[in-house]
Amino acid sequence: MLADLAIAADRPADPVGDYAHVRDAIAYISARWTAQPSVAEIAAHVGLSESHLAHVFRRWAGLTPKAFLQALTLDHARALLRDKATVLDASLAVGLSGPGRLHDLFVTHEAMTPGEFKAGGEGLAMTYGFHPSPFGEAIVVTTSRGLAGLGWVDEAPTDGAKPAAGREGALADMVRRWPRATFTRDEAATAAYVARAFDPARWRPDAPLRVVLIGSDFEVDVWKTLLRIPVGAATTYGAVADHLGKPTAARAVGAAVGRNPISFVVPCHRVLGGSGKLTGYHWGLTRKQAIIGWEAGRTGADS
Repeated sequence: MLADLAIAADRPADPVGDYAHVRDAIAYISARWTAQPSVAEIAAHVGLSESHLAHVFRRWAGLTPKAFLQALTLDHARALLRDKATVLDASLAVGLSGPGRLHDLFVTHEAMTPGEFKAGGEGLAMTYGFHPSPFGEAIVVTTSRGLAGLGWVDEAPTDGAKPAAGREGALADMVRRWPRATFTRDEAATAAYVARAFDPARWRPDAPLRVVLIGSDFEVDVWKTLLRIPVGAATTYGAVADHLGKPTAARAVGAAVGRNPISFVVPCHRVLGGSGKLTGYHWGLTRKQAIIGWEAGRTGADS
């Protein structure tokens, strides 16, 4: 075991490689969480030693596999809802209330006009690039105004569009949102956005990341509400609908959440089913679970 730890400690950080192991472990945990599988069982399934799996988890998420398992259980999701979702407005009080507020203050946003959205991005120049991230290879899309899209490469969307998987599919998913825009690949231009999005040390309220929301008026209202949900908190589709003054629009809220083009930064992963169920996610339920667990490791989860 000591030898395993020494070998693991010598390996450089590899967010994409770490996520591949974590993704497989999460998929295994997700199918068996009610049985609370042991670390030994999880490690055996992903082909790692217990010590190496623990090291990868700590390096990637900041907590142990056991703590991560707890963070993914239905009881944990329900606890998030009890603490936050049922009192959404109260949880969004102005001012710092702990580390979970950092991400809110880190992001500033503007919305494009309805006319620009309806024109399908006509005349809009968009730059895109592919970059490593804590959740697999990411596609990042920017405009001169700021970050407009963030998604992932390795899973095809789940909303019925079903473009090809891989980089081609990830780009097609973004292009279909703004079919008349001009897309140019330039990793040098997009690298700074992905670096800031996933580095909590750079979540600074005095230098916020600017995002551009391109959608219908209703979608933009939903996405703005998501930006106000603190890290480590959760809400429901119904609570968002209530917050918008449209209590019967939970289904429409769900559709708008599913069309969010700026994953992680606009935190659609923090919206759960009414019972606390971790419902579907445009980039895959396993990734949604991974993001929730990753955030748990940065908001004081027991490890």
